[in-house]
Amino acid sequence: MIKKILKWFGLTVLVLIIGAGSFAAHEWYAEKPFMFRAYMDRALVKVAFRNPETLTSLGFLESMGIKGHNAHLDDVHPDRTDELLAELKAFGDGLHQYDDESLDENQRLTKDIALYLTGMLEDFEDYRYHNYPANQMSGIQSAFPSFMDAQHQVNTLEDAENYLSRMSELPRKHEQYLLGLQIRESRDIIPPRFVIERVLEEMRNFVATPAQENILYTGLAKKLEEAEEIDEAQAADVLRRAEASISENVYPAYETFINYFGELEAKAGDDHGFWHLPDGDAAYRLSLRFFTTTSYTADEIHEIGLAEVDRIQAEMLEILKLEGVDVSDGFTAAMDEYSARPEFYYEDSDEGRQQILDDYQAMLDELDAGLDDAFNIRPKAGVEVVRVPEFREKTAPGAYYQQPALDGSRPGRFFANLYDIKATPKYGMRTLAVHEGIPGHHFQIAIAMELEGVPLIRRFGFFTAYVEGWALYAERVAYELGLMPTHGDNIGRLMAELFRAVRLVVDTGIHHKRWTREEAIEYMLANTGMAESDVVSEIERYIVLPGQATAYKVGMMKILELREKAMNELGDKFDLRDFHDVVLKNGAVPLDILERIVDDYIASTLAAERA
Repeated sequence: MIKKILKWFGLTVLVLIIGAGSFAAHEWYAEKPFMFRAYMDRALVKVAFRNPETLTSLGFLESMGIKGHNAHLDDVHPDRTDELLAELKAFGDGLHQYDDESLDENQRLTKDIALYLTGMLEDFEDYRYHNYPANQMSGIQSAFPSFMDAQHQVNTLEDAENYLSRMSELPRKHEQYLLGLQIRESRDIIPPRFVIERVLEEMRNFVATPAQENILYTGLAKKLEEAEEIDEAQAADVLRRAEASISENVYPAYETFINYFGELEAKAGDDHGFWHLPDGDAAYRLSLRFFTTTSYTADEIHEIGLAEVDRIQAEMLEILKLEGVDVSDGFTAAMDEYSARPEFYYEDSDEGRQQILDDYQAMLDELDAGLDDAFNIRPKAGVEVVRVPEFREKTAPGAYYQQPALDGSRPGRFFANLYDIKATPKYGMRTLAVHEGIPGHHFQIAIAMELEGVPLIRRFGFFTAYVEGWALYAERVAYELGLMPTHGDNIGRLMAELFRAVRLVVDTGIHHKRWTREEAIEYMLANTGMAESDVVSEIERYIVLPGQATAYKVGMMKILELREKAMNELGDKFDLRDFHDVVLKNGAVPLDILERIVDDYIASTLAAERA
């Protein structure tokens, strides 16, 4: 996660270096550059430029006519991780060359964020193999085709050749990943049996697909058809070679993983919590600290979750009464009765699924038009609703957001999973549109990317508690602004919040209190009103991503706490629009740093009143 964050830093410094002559040369090579920002960027730009897939995702260099990186895949050899850790540790040590007195407010904030990240890196060093790189949620087996389909643009013949080049490099990347998996195996860090089963099923289905029906081929064909600079003969040649590469490079690379996991399956067990791994308890404590950016213990998070579950359920039962639901048999029965109403569901057809996408887009447009009283700052980039690629639907989450390209060539995207039509009840759609789109992830991420005069670490940083906490908080804001006008909309909102509260209980239950997978499923079924298939998928997610799911509710509660503090101390001087500016205009930050930022806003507002 931190590697992902840090490799995004400092892209624009390249232009600076090229254009500024001898001064730039000094800033690039000096032990202590004159400019603090040059120090920040010069080390990190090297990291970014070693990761061609990141460069493609950012869409930065293409506008300058630089496309060579699009021919290559990342180097994921374990030695590169060791080198990266050493480089970033040296970078962190070098930050202390700049004392706070010599830095302005923005620079001090940047330094604090960078020190926080490098400190976490040092803490994580001994646990860098405590994860499952290939799992039912993510990994190279799903990431590669998704990346090629969503991120690799094909507008020219050069782009098409780069597409083919990347496919040819996949065997190398798979072999490098395999080295990391073997290191984990030697340390008894082996995924639970069900994880291996899911990964094997996904990969076997992938290679069983005829090459011309594979998304790597069909996605490329669509891009070639839309590319005005590529003629029919050229397109036909590219597709012929793509079909051959899928058979000769891609599928054999996947077979390497299939063979490995097939053998590993015999060593896998059915203990699911991190506690069963070597030093698993310590690794989980660190994971909680990383994802929540707090010092909350697992026991504290567990108890917060239990209390919030009780509160939210009580509020929902009152609304369900108003909807004519019999609540005498408790929450689960009441939600089962409510969610069974047929008017909440779309037709299970292509037409029904398209209607879902159209309705989501209409909701986003409506939400965007209703936020003037709550936001001064808005993103320039638009957001569009698209379907999760069908080959990923079965194992993908219900929805997710993809950031826009830096050069404006691609808007933000809200991906909706339409695999199970019953998983998209109408009463929950507006909440999901808010969370993934407006004013949730799209506002927070796109606004951060568009900030001017702000160091890049603040534009592209990713702290889960802040990012996901904001999206969950945004649901509450939309309700407060009257943008969830029906009881159904409010039930959907509270269900989403209840879902995140239950996560606090089951995540800590699995990884700290040693609950079984079945115990966690039972608790979530009894307290969410969710379908069993969805609950199973969620519990299995928490098993492979320990701690991550706790960040949503912790982050939301912190933002609400800070808003309440600002309202109490500022009184009639409090303006919700200003508060949201303060939260959004600095990019993603750890929660304790966010608290400091809000405290400064309160102090400066009070000082201005006294002046």
